[in-house]
Order: sequence, then structure tokens, then C-alpha cells
Amino acid sequence: MSHFILISVGSNIDKTKNTDAGLSGLSHAFVDVQLSPVYESEAVGFKGNTFFNLVVSAKTDLSIGGVCEVLKYIEDQNGRIRGEEKFASRTLDLDLLTYDNCIVKTPVVLPREEILYNAFVLRPLADLVPHIIHPIVKQSYQTLWQQYDKQKQNLWLAEYTWSNK
Repeated sequence: MSHFILISVGSNIDKTKNTDAGLSGLSHAFVDVQLSPVYESEAVGFKGNTFFNLVVSAKTDLSIGGVCEVLKYIEDQNGRIRGEEKFASRTLDLDLLTYDNCIVKTPVVLPREEILYNAFVLRPLADLVPHIIHPIVKQSYQTLWQQYDKQKQNLWLAEYTWSNK
């Protein structure tokens, strides 16, 4: 059975190169990969370069744990250093946001809590899958974005085109 997944992609170190590499890795690991627009945003929680952020939808036959392993592998292949501070610059950050409509605590919390708090996750979700309903709050991503306090985080469309597209 094919599972529908949503993944956030972020980078603020050599962000064009690392975003390209991350998207290439995702397109090789999963099927029916679709991209939101790419946004640029200020670093949240620390001082650092601006980030590229987007959300990718895809389909997979892997388990939740299997998807997480693939995401870690792609990050590692692109210079991700583990064990750094929670809020720090990243070559590549890939986070599983949702897996079908699953609500789980292990091996990872799903749906990912930051969906509701970070503009750089919620805005691309609203663009890519506006009518999909958040499994816990039972509202569409479009509605959640419309209700979001836009003053909390600065976000703008990035000048980026995936080289593999």
C-alpha cells in the first residue's frame, strides 16, 4: 500500500546546492514527488543566514521508521552534522511532517508539532496541499495559514528553481 507523506526541507548553508541535493535524494527515494514554492525566511531561535524552506509531498511503501531513516541518510550524505544545537545553521534539514493521517509519538511525533507554529512550514503546506486536513486540529492547511499571525515570522518567496525539474 502506498502512503502519502509530507516532508519539510530547509537549508541555510550553501542553500541552493544543498536544497538541490536534498530534492534529488527525495526524488530518488520516493515516488510522485511534488514541491511547494520555495520560501526564504530569517533564522528562528538563533542568528544565522536566511533559510530556504519548502514542503515536498510524495508516496512511499516504507514504514514511518523507514522514511525517517531515508531522510537521515539524505541529510548525512549532504554534510549534516549531528549533535549540534537544536537551533543552528543546517546544510540540509529534512523532517517528516505527516504520514497519511497517522497520529503517533514514536518513532517520531506525527503530525509534526511545528506545522502549527512555523510560517516556513505552514505556508508551503497551504500552497502545496491547501485542502488536506490536519489530523489533530481538523482544519485545512489553507485555513490554518489564513488564521496564522503573519507578524510572528518574516517569510518571502525565494528566487530558486530546482535544477532537476
